Amino acid sequence: MTEVEVTNISGHGIWLLAHGRELFMSYADFPWFKDQPVSAILKVEEPSPGHFYWLDIDVDLTEEIIEHPERFPKLARKK
Repeated sequence: MTEVEVTNISGHGIWLLAHGRELFMSYADFPWFKDQPVSAILKVEEPSPGHFYWLDIDVDLTEEIIEHPERFPKLARKK
């Protein structure tokens, strides 16, 4: 696994730092994070390059999905 970390949590979304790049995930595009405890959001792993997993929330995202959520509209909707 490589180093990845959540660098900020705000009222608008989450910032993820991976490979020297900061990626923003808004709650509008990634609603699964909105009402989660901070401890669950901070617990992120990168099982393979560009693939992020939050075990406690059971959210599995790729760098492409985070950068271009508009390309994956069915994924970015809370059930």
